[in-house]
This record gives sequence, structure tokens and C-alpha cells, in this order.
Amino acid sequence: MGRLKTFTRRAFLIGSVAVAGGVAFGAYMVNKPHANPLLDNLGDGEAALTPYVRIDADGVTLITPRADKGQGAYSVQAALIAEELDVELDQVKIDPGPPSPAYWNTALADEAATFMAPGGGVGESIAYGALSAVMKTIGMQITGGSTTVPDGFVKLRQAGAVARETLKLAAAQKTGAAASELRTEAGRVLLPDGSSLAYAELAPIAATIDPPQDIQLRAPSEWRLIGKPMQRVDIVAKSTGTQSYGIDHKVDGMVHAAIKLNPAQIGPLIGFDAGEALKMRGVSKVVAVTGGVAAIADNTWRAFQAAEAVEAEWGPAPFPATMDEHWQALADSFTEDALDSRKRDDGDVEISIAETGEIISAEYRAPYLAHAPLEPISAIVRVDDDRAEVWTGTQIPRFIQNNVGKIAGIDPEKVTVHALYMGGSFGHRLEDEVVKQAAEIAVQMKGTPVKLTYSREQDMSHDFTRQIAMAQLRGVVRDGKVETYDLGIAMPSVVVSQMSRQGLSVPGPDSQIVAGAWDQPFTIPNQRVTGYRAPELAPISSWRSVGASSNGFFYNAGLDELIHAAGADPMEERLRLCSNPEARKVLEAVAEMSGWDGVLGDGRGRGVALTQSFGVHCAEVIEVSNTEYGIRIDKVWVAAEVGTVVDPVNFDNLVKGGVVFALGHAMNCEITYTDGIADQSNFDSFQGMRMYQCPTIEVRGLENGDRVLGIGEPPVPPAAAALAGAIFAATGTRLREMPFSKFVDFA
Repeated sequence: MGRLKTFTRRAFLIGSVAVAGGVAFGAYMVNKPHANPLLDNLGDGEAALTPYVRIDADGVTLITPRADKGQGAYSVQAALIAEELDVELDQVKIDPGPPSPAYWNTALADEAATFMAPGGGVGESIAYGALSAVMKTIGMQITGGSTTVPDGFVKLRQAGAVARETLKLAAAQKTGAAASELRTEAGRVLLPDGSSLAYAELAPIAATIDPPQDIQLRAPSEWRLIGKPMQRVDIVAKSTGTQSYGIDHKVDGMVHAAIKLNPAQIGPLIGFDAGEALKMRGVSKVVAVTGGVAAIADNTWRAFQAAEAVEAEWGPAPFPATMDEHWQALADSFTEDALDSRKRDDGDVEISIAETGEIISAEYRAPYLAHAPLEPISAIVRVDDDRAEVWTGTQIPRFIQNNVGKIAGIDPEKVTVHALYMGGSFGHRLEDEVVKQAAEIAVQMKGTPVKLTYSREQDMSHDFTRQIAMAQLRGVVRDGKVETYDLGIAMPSVVVSQMSRQGLSVPGPDSQIVAGAWDQPFTIPNQRVTGYRAPELAPISSWRSVGASSNGFFYNAGLDELIHAAGADPMEERLRLCSNPEARKVLEAVAEMSGWDGVLGDGRGRGVALTQSFGVHCAEVIEVSNTEYGIRIDKVWVAAEVGTVVDPVNFDNLVKGGVVFALGHAMNCEITYTDGIADQSNFDSFQGMRMYQCPTIEVRGLENGDRVLGIGEPPVPPAAAALAGAIFAATGTRLREMPFSKFVDFA
């Protein structure tokens, strides 16, 4: 943890650019492998052949360090290791492992490198190398950005292959057979005479062997698991209601805590009176924590009731009191002084606009949105004099180590973090406020595990939401074609807001302000995309697909308006403009799937959108009907290019879930503030899509690309725009602001 601890006092960025704080990383530091953390606590007869494979007398344990928040991350990581290790998923145990720099995320640098040096080539390679070097050196262990598969696709298979070959060497040493004559299957080494040895039997010998490193991975034609339908390792537990999540976890001797935060987001606590709360049954203590007060009791319900009974005096929120002021702050940010980036500037937009008298213009808006996972956040923390232990669902275990260490006044290496299953996240658990607050309580109750659980209302109303954003379009069409497209996007910096809560400063432009807009695969003669950094308003965080979640709507909605003004077909004109071969195949696929043939009529309409985000080209066609009860979403077709589909079943589920998630929020959801207080605090006022509203969704995964990519986030950005286009085709109503339910009814 030391290197990460050092960097928290330096400038660091995730998602935009990387700054090494003036430190140059030598080749030795960059190339040196991180120590295997599994070697620290091995017992007799146990072997940790790589950081990802542990074998003992009970069998094989696969380490899956990317967090599972419902997306199947544990299963896909285990399958990648098992593919080369020659074990079946029902033969092994799964363990997320300890926080460690050995589990740094190799894929996080990709999108940032593209933003730093657009256009590929040497510049992008240099940028990627620099970012990757920083992230490896500090051991950046984060789950996010749809990187679990890209991060693990090669290295986890390599880990399995190294372990397999080490076990074969151990078998050769034990039996005298030549290693080249040995094979592996279903967790056993097969000997030439037909007998076999279980991996567990070979662990003591394997632990003494230096693992070979130059291993050839198997060809796709030899894959047993990859590309084949799989049963997730958690499917039985989740189907039978026996899966334990973070909120279910118990530790012997723990007490329960609940929190009462300033109703005004991030407003201060002035003072409090806990007299009434301390009289309540089961309540033992009320203490101040950052942003509010916490009540400690013998169960969660009593802690909730006691927290509510505390009388507190609060200070105001440090951001505008009305939503009109928030929107005005965005509108005022379209200035040269607020210019953050302009990575797309083709042709000459200004000359084109000056030469025409017919400019198409529009303004688009996307609101704050809560993450609102089904499981509210919670954490258990125990602090002792020289160590601490944490149990929680998290995407950032090493940041938690660092922060709890600071609060407890101990070395972060003395903080043990147990990563637990999560009942959803959508970026919510990239934050660790609940852990820090639980640690503040635990410091005042040394030796006692403290379980802090947020109520649904506290969780939603004090969420660090998705960014609020606004876009302005100017465009020109000529001779039935889109000629000029000028899109400006204003939003506060997600990266600055999020990293500030980790004590990190972030210089340079924020790629998320223009993500999902600046690098789209359409060649328009005059095209410009400009990002404007709005001032900090309400605190914000990464929400599923981050900047692209709003920019996919902005870019495609603007393109739709220009295509309509040109009198062209939305699909045909996109195909004409599309200059990327992979993206074209995605559009062609979704056109073929949907049988796209232009206007439907009779109150029915179709919309299409394509967004490249996280390296993935994802296109969606949505069909709606305008009924007497409102707009009914009938069917959705989705095609996405990910290079290799690791598990077709989980791929299908992730895409469908992303579409439902995106459509529900586009239809109905927003977080608004009055005097800094969120007006929505539960699902009754923050409704997603209802089950009866869910359309039929057809999914196709394309495998034409030369990069293996993730699919957790890319289905989200195109959905709102495709829905808006379909509604326009069916009704003639142009939607430029979410949620759409402000302007149309949904059946």
C-alpha cells in the first residue's frame, strides 16, 4: 500500500490523463512484478502458484479480484483461469483475494490514452505506456469502466497456464515421468500409465518449484469454456435466496450503527442533542461523524430509530439552492474561459455556418441521477490498537485500506479488507464514505466491530449522483446530407469531484466531459465537439457509463435532428457517414435484425442510435407504439462489437440489463435539489421501468474486432437517443431533455 499512499499526496488522475507528480518511473520499477500476496499466509502443504491460484489439501481456489456487483465478474474471471488450468468451475472455490498491487487493473489506461493522443499511432501508444506504468507502479486495483474482461482476458489465462505447467513439473518430480508426457484434465495430472494425481496432492511439491513463465496459451479452437454458455458460480445461491451480500454479513460481537446526515447534501453539522435517542431501548451511544451523527444500538432497526430521534443543527449545502441555478451555471459555461477540451475539430465549422442562412440549433439536458442499487450501502469495521479489519462490498479495496489506515492512525498494510458480494452498484461502490464513517465510529469503540448500514432514504438522498449536463447543437445540412455538426457539452468534472473525496488533485482536461461524443465513428465534413467544464455544483460520481451516459443521448439526438432536416433516413445516413469498418458492421447487423425499412406509420415509430464507449461500438434500434394510454416500447434490437464473447449467456443478460436500466432512467428518473436537499429519497419518487413496460430485447454480439472488450456499460449510452428517435417517428414530438415523462406519457 505504500506506493499508493505516497501517490495520494501527489496529483493523480483516473479517466482523463495521468500525472506522475514529477516522478519518472525507471524501467526496472515498471517491469518488476508485484509480489504474490498469497505467499504471506500459506500453511503447510499449500501452494500459491501465481497470485490467482491457491491449492491446498481441500482443493483449488481461484482468486477473482475484480469486484462482483451482480455482473458476473467472479464467474468470468474464474472461467478465464480455469480455461488453462484444466479445472471445472464446480470443482473450485472462488475468493476475491486480499487488496494488493499485484491485482492492478491493466485495462484502465486504454480510454484515457485515446483521449490524450487521439487518432491512434505512436502518440496513443506512448500515452498508454505512460498511464499503464503509473497504474502498475502504484498498484491501481479498481473495478470499473467495463474493464474486467479486457483486464483479465490474457493475464488470467496466463495465470492458469503457469499453474498448470507447474503442477505438471511437480508430478514429473514425484513420479519420474517426463513433464512433456503429462496431460491435465478436471483438476488432475494424467500420467502415461493411465493413472492420475489430484492437484491437491501435488501442492506441497509445486510450492517448491519456480513457476515457468514462457507458456503458450491455447488456440481458440481448443477452448472448453470461453465462448460457450456457462452457468455462473453464484446462480444457484441467487436463485434460491441463499446468497449472502454485504448487508447480510455478521461478525461476532458486532454492534449496529445508523447515520443521520445533514439533509442538505455535504452540508456541515453544527451541533446535536442526543438526549432522546440515548433513552431509547438498545441504544448505547451517539457520536459525531463526518457530515452527521451516528447512533449505535443492538440491532439495525433500533439504530435507525435512534438516529432519527437525534436533534441536530445543520449548515447549508455549498451549492446553488434551486435547480434553475444549476441549469444556469451550465448554460453560462459555454465560454472560451470554461473550455476543457476540443479533441474533434474536422473541416471548418465556423466558415460552413457563416456561409449558410439555415442553421439547425437545439439544446439538450440530462439530469442528476442516483445510482440506487437494490442493496443500500453498509460496512463493518473493527479497529484495534495496531490493526483494523473491514468487511464491505467495494470496487476500490486499496483506497479503503489507505483511508481506514489514516482514520485509525495505523499503517494501511495493517488494514485487512474483506470484499463481499454486492447487490448492485452502477458506480455507487466506487465511493467509500460508508466505510470511512464506520471507521470513525470504530475508532471510538476500539476492539468492537461496528456495522454501519444506511437506510434507503439516506442512501438515495445522499448519493453522489451522475453528473448534470447540457449540450448545445449547431448544424448545417446540404443536398440531403449532414454537412456540419457542432456540439458543445457542459458539465462539472466527474473526475475532480470523485477524486477529491480521496484527497487527490486532478490536473488537465477531464475526458468524461466529452466521452461518448468526441470520438464517434461518423465522418462529417465539418465536425466539432467541445467540452466545457462547468463549476462544481452538487457532488457527483461515476454512474454507469459515466460521461457517455448523457453524451450518447446528446450526440445521437443532435445527429437525428440534422438527418431529419436533411430529409434523410436515420439508418441510411448513419451508414453513409460511418467510416469505421467495425462500427459499420454493428449498424448493418442491427438494421438486419430489426428489418429496418424506414417509416412504419399508424402511430408506430423506430429510432436508431450508435455510441462508441469504452472501446465498444454498440447500436440499438427501438420500436414504439403511440397508444391511448401513452408510449409503449415494443421491441429493442442491440448489436455490439466486443472482439470475443466470453460467456454468451452472461453477455446477453448484461446487454438486456443495460438497456432496461438506461430506458427506465431516460423515461422517469431524476434527482433534483431544493436548498441542497434531494427531493427524491426512495423508489416511489425515483421509478425505473416497470416489469409490464419491459420490451422484448434481441441481442447480438459481434466478434470482428482485434481487441477483447467489456459490455457492462456500452448498452446504456445509445438507449435514450434511440427511444427519443422512435417517439419522434411515432408522434412528431422531439424530446431534448430527460426524463422524457415530463413531456410524454408511457403506457
